[in-house]
Amino acid sequence: MTDSALPTLAFVGVGRMGANMARRVKDCGYTVTAVYDVNAAAAADLAAELGAAAPSSLAEVTAAADVIFTVVSNDESMRAIFLGEGDSLLTKSAGKYFINCATVSPAIHREVDAAAQAVGAHVLEASMASSISHARDGQLYLMLGGARSTYEALLPLLEKMSVNRRYIGGSGSAAEVKALVNMVMNINTAGLAEGLGLAAALGHDLDMVREVFSQTGANSRVLETDAADMVAREHDCWFSAEHAAKDSGIAGGLAQQVGLNLPLNAATEAQYQKMVKLGLGELDKSGIAELTFKGRHA
Repeated sequence: MTDSALPTLAFVGVGRMGANMARRVKDCGYTVTAVYDVNAAAAADLAAELGAAAPSSLAEVTAAADVIFTVVSNDESMRAIFLGEGDSLLTKSAGKYFINCATVSPAIHREVDAAAQAVGAHVLEASMASSISHARDGQLYLMLGGARSTYEALLPLLEKMSVNRRYIGGSGSAAEVKALVNMVMNINTAGLAEGLGLAAALGHDLDMVREVFSQTGANSRVLETDAADMVAREHDCWFSAEHAAKDSGIAGGLAQQVGLNLPLNAATEAQYQKMVKLGLGELDKSGIAELTFKGRHA
């Protein structure tokens, strides 16, 4: 990207995160030319809002923009949009840039990167450790992986979307670190749910317990973000239990690859998988408290 003009942008996967990222870059003066989603109605609505097209094929998305963001849900979705038979984002993609923001395995990031290099395209993984509101306001924290030259070429755009960034290293490295972030976050969330659940069963005032936790070694970021929701049973989804189960599973797979036993991660993944089996997978991760407070889900 040597032209001084702003690159044109497209988005594949326009759920709450993807849609708010698109709105943010539009506000910053970039032209969003195309949006695509398996939910065609959602893509059409966002396209109308942004003045973009809503193509019916992935190849059309690539043709419409210089830089294409992808925000999809899992390895299978990544493989389908980049490596599927027939329609693919890599069709006639030489010189294009792809910024892949989903939390997926390091292996699929490396697979996509290799396929992109083979056709002359550039790939950057941009793992996000932030919420939907941060995406809208340009306050994302990004962990970035891929060729350093690709990172540097895209840095002016990334700066408009994030409050801070960390370049981690080569392809797959940012996804590894993101898996660690979510593993620890999920363990902390599960631990907080157990602590509050036990405090409630013992008859303690939970406002008092939360205040004590905040002043002691029991303090954590999730105490700030999730504790009140656990007590009030308000689990509007910012980061779903289903995604927590997936991400803890990614971390578990990485541990197996290097021969490590991570019992806390395994127990946490089992709890989130239990939520999914109980039909609670669409609740926020704070909903893990539904498994620990007496009188709630068993």
